[in-house]
Amino acid sequence: MAFNVLAVVFLVFKVIAVCLALLLARGLLWMANMVLVMPLFDPLKNLPGPDAAMFETHFPNVMKFPSPSRSPSTHEDWKKKFGKTFRFHGFGKYDYRLMSFDFRVISHVLTSTTYEKPWQTRALLARLIGRGIFSMEGDEHRFQRRILGPAFSQQSVKSMVPIFLQKAHQLCDRWDSLIPNPFSNDECYPLDPPPAYTAETASVEKTEGVTIDVAQWLSRASFDVIGLAGFDYSFQALDDESEKVYMAYRRMFDVADKGPKLRGIFELYFPVIRTIWPNHGTKVTNESLRIINIAGKSLVSAKKASVIAEISKQENWQKDILSLLIKANLSNDPSKRLTDQELLDQCSTFLLAGSDSVSTALSWCLHFLSLNPEIQNRLRTEIISIDDYDALPSEGKNSRSSATPPPTYRSATHESIGECWERITASPYIDAVVRETLRLCPPVHSTIRVATADDQIPVSHPVVLQDGTTVENAGFIKIRQGSYIHIPIEGLNLCTEIWGKDALEFNPDRWFSLPSTASSSNVPGLGNVMTFGMGPHSCLGYKFTINEMKAFLATILPQFSFNPATDISKFNSILTRPYVTGKWGLGTQLPLVVQRYP
Repeated sequence: MAFNVLAVVFLVFKVIAVCLALLLARGLLWMANMVLVMPLFDPLKNLPGPDAAMFETHFPNVMKFPSPSRSPSTHEDWKKKFGKTFRFHGFGKYDYRLMSFDFRVISHVLTSTTYEKPWQTRALLARLIGRGIFSMEGDEHRFQRRILGPAFSQQSVKSMVPIFLQKAHQLCDRWDSLIPNPFSNDECYPLDPPPAYTAETASVEKTEGVTIDVAQWLSRASFDVIGLAGFDYSFQALDDESEKVYMAYRRMFDVADKGPKLRGIFELYFPVIRTIWPNHGTKVTNESLRIINIAGKSLVSAKKASVIAEISKQENWQKDILSLLIKANLSNDPSKRLTDQELLDQCSTFLLAGSDSVSTALSWCLHFLSLNPEIQNRLRTEIISIDDYDALPSEGKNSRSSATPPPTYRSATHESIGECWERITASPYIDAVVRETLRLCPPVHSTIRVATADDQIPVSHPVVLQDGTTVENAGFIKIRQGSYIHIPIEGLNLCTEIWGKDALEFNPDRWFSLPSTASSSNVPGLGNVMTFGMGPHSCLGYKFTINEMKAFLATILPQFSFNPATDISKFNSILTRPYVTGKWGLGTQLPLVVQRYP
C-alpha cells in the first residue's frame, strides 16, 4: 500500500517536472525567436536610427520616464542624424520601434484602423478606469464615441460655463483665506463694499503673499467641476480634501504615477499576481476602486431613475454629461445599449480626462505665468479690460473680507454671463496663453500604436535606409504586424522645424503670426497642436478643457498674482506631472507664491 502511494506521488512529481520543463523549453524557444530570429526579418531594421547593445533601451531618452527633460534634445539630435522617420530600440536591440515627425506618417497611423493602442496600454487603463472609451478599440470604441459625442458639443460645454466660474470663485475664496489679513487692527470691512472705496485702501491691501501648492488646489477644484458638470453631483473636494471619493481617486493615481516598475509589467501578463501576492500598491488600488465603484454604482442608478422620470414627464432640464449619455443610450436599440457597468466605466474615464488633465494643464499654465511676469500682467490687464467683465458671477464670495473688491462682485443674470463669456472666450490673448500652455506642456507626453497587420506607411519626406537606398517622397516604408509606433506628442509640439527656434520658450504671441510650417492644414492634431490627438481617437473633451482653463484664468488672475517659490521639474507617468526638483518621492506638487492683486 505504501509502495503504491509513493509511486503515485513520484508520478505526480514527474508529471509536474515534465510540464515545467515543457513550459521552460517553450519560454526559451519564444525568447530565442524574439531576440535572435524575428529581428532578422523585421523591415524596421533597415531604417536609420541609433544603435544599441543587446539589452540596451532608448526609453529613457524618448518616453515618459524617468524624466521628460531629455526628450526634446534627443528628438532634435535624432532628427538631424536620421531624418524625420527612424527606428529606435525598445526593450533591447531586438525590439525595433518606429518614431516619425513626418505628418503623413503620423496621419496614416492615427487614422487607419490597422493601428490600435497596445493591449498592455489598454489593460493598464482598464485596471484604473474600467472599459471606458480610453481603453476600447474597434467597434466598441466607435459605439462609445458615438454615444458620448453629443455630451461634449459646443452647446453642451457652453452650458457648463457657470459651473466652471462657480468653482473658480470658490477656489479664489479658499486661497484668499490662506493669505494673512493685511490689517493690523483686525478691522472688518463690509462683504459687499460700496463703490467709494479709495485707492489708498487698495494700496494697503498688498501683502507678501503665501506659498500655496496650486497643483493640489486645482486638482480639488477640477474634481468638483467634473462632479457637477459630469454627474450633477457635488464632491465638495474644495471644502474637504478628505472627501472619500476624491481621496480614493488621489491615492489610486499616486500609486499609478510612480510607474509600473518590473512588478507592474509582470502583473500585466499575469494578473493573478495581484490576487495571490498583493503588495501595498495593489491593496491601495483595490481599496480605492472599491470606494469609487460603490459611489459610482449609486450615482448611475440614481441618475438613470431620474432621467427615466424626466423622459416620462416630457421634460428636459438635466444637462450634465451623465444625463445626456443616459438619454442617448436609452434612445438606442436595447441590444446595443451600454450596460450600467459600462456607464460606470465612462464615469471613471470622465474623472481622469475631465479632472486630472485639466488641473495639470492649469497648473503648468500658472507656473509659466509665474516665470513670465510681463505675460501674466498683460493677460490680467486684458481680462479686466473686457467690456462687461463685471457681469461674471461672484458666487461664494460672501466670506471674503478684503479691502479691495475684485471686479466680479456684481450680481449677474445668465444672459449677461453668456454675453460676457463670449467676449472672454474670444479674447485673443487668453486664447493664445491657453494654446501656448497646451503646446509647451501637453498633459500626455506621447502615445503608442501597434500594427494589427502588415502594412505600408506612406512618407512625405525621404528616408535613407541602412543600405544607402532612399525611400523618396510619396514612397512607402514597410512595417510588420506587432510592431510598435511611437507618436511623440510633445516632440511635435516642441519641434523647431515646425514652431521656430524659440519652440522651447513660452511665447503666446507666436499664435498671432504662426510660421507657415505650423499653420499649414497638413499639421496633424486639433488646433495646430498634437495635444488632443487626431483621428478617431482624438480627445472628445478638448472644448471642455479649453473653456474650463479660460474660466479659471479669467477668474483667478484679476484677484491674485503668482511668483515662483522653488524649482519645478516634470515627470511623465500617465500624465505629465509637476514636482519640486529632487523631491518626486513627495508626489505631484507645484508651490507658488500667491499674493492678492492689486
